[in-house]
Amino acid sequence: MANQPVYKVVFYNQNNVFEVYARHIYQSDLYGFIEIEELVFGERSQLLVDPSEEKLKSEFDGVKRTYIPMHSIVRIDEVEREGSSKIHEAKGDKVTQFPSPIMTPGGRND
Repeated sequence: MANQPVYKVVFYNQNNVFEVYARHIYQSDLYGFIEIEELVFGERSQLLVDPSEEKLKSEFDGVKRTYIPMHSIVRIDEVEREGSSKIHEAKGDKVTQFPSPIMTPGGRND
């Protein structure tokens, strides 16, 4: 079997930045979404356990395919091998989602 490409996908979700690895990504039939299939996580037999990766494993446990809104994607890279999946708070990040809603503090769009 030939080496399958591995993709690193970085996206925003509820004030967190997710970094996951997957075997397949597609533009979805659902308008404005990216499909991600076959998420790849590190081996459970490792001596050190990353709590961030364990949280992602439990969140995506049993998920065959996930749909990520296109505007939440920060970047997609094809990499040589998977790394450790991560989740961290987006606080202080220099990158913002595009497009972001333009709302005034009073809640009106003037």
